[in-house]
Amino acid sequence: MAKHDKGYKLLYSHASVVADLLRGFVKDDWVQEVDLKTLERVEGSFVTSDLRSRETDMLWKVKWQGRPLYVFILLEFQSKVDRFMAIRSMTYQGLLLEYLAREKAFTPSGKLPPIFILVLYNGLAPWNAALDVADLIEPLPGGLEAYRPRVGYVLLDAARIPEMELESERNVAVALFRLEQSRDAERFRKEMIRLMANPDLDDELRASVHTWLTQVLMPSRFPELPLTEARSLEEVQTMLAERVQEWTREWEENGYKKGRQEGVRTVQDFLLAEMVERFGPVPEAIRSGVEAIQDLDELKKLGKRLRTSSSLADLGL
Repeated sequence: MAKHDKGYKLLYSHASVVADLLRGFVKDDWVQEVDLKTLERVEGSFVTSDLRSRETDMLWKVKWQGRPLYVFILLEFQSKVDRFMAIRSMTYQGLLLEYLAREKAFTPSGKLPPIFILVLYNGLAPWNAALDVADLIEPLPGGLEAYRPRVGYVLLDAARIPEMELESERNVAVALFRLEQSRDAERFRKEMIRLMANPDLDDELRASVHTWLTQVLMPSRFPELPLTEARSLEEVQTMLAERVQEWTREWEENGYKKGRQEGVRTVQDFLLAEMVERFGPVPEAIRSGVEAIQDLDELKKLGKRLRTSSSLADLGL
């Protein structure tokens, strides 16, 4: 199993993180009606009639309004786009319903409980797989289209969550996604400080976050850091702060020193390249604003703003 999957499984083995995930990102009314304090982890391995084992990523159940009526929540973790994710979801749902039927886990009205499937994706490419199995089956006329199954899932794309949905200070799941979206050392450091100050981060969850950061997320972002030596989140944060200072010094030496030697245009090109690296394509209006600054001191001020900005709009151009 990939480190990505193991890391997510570790984080979402905590009921508080699953509760925050539902509160923060599932907008359906039912989330407000279930009792999230009753979240309970369920064994996610089911055996089909031909004895082949199929294992889900993470399965939870939660009581509906405090009554003995459960909603089953299946979390699936993906680092790559799976064209047939909808079929996998349908398979998981069918196996779970068979299991619940065998166990006679019926609702008070004698029916089977509902199942909610959430796929967490953190790959680089946009998710373009069908969200419902019906979209994978050819619709034929003459009545056959009525027999296409409709089983869907909800997708949460970690890299493309709108910034406005990541504003909550107390939501641990939100904080984790903010870290995933932080692409430079300084922003990453600030998000770590915010996460560490969260009062809901108990010792057990802190240990899981530490493992996820040092073994999954940060090695690809900051490969030069000796993360295996960091025994706590505080030590990770200290290492990162030292890296930010080194990064700032190198940035100034390599950028501004060269700019003073070779002129305004070199500094402008350097700043524009930094903007592209951090934020992607630079709009023509922003590019023109940078090129209009002909004073080296003003360009240096712009560079300082760039280091602490979270978007191009923060630069004031």
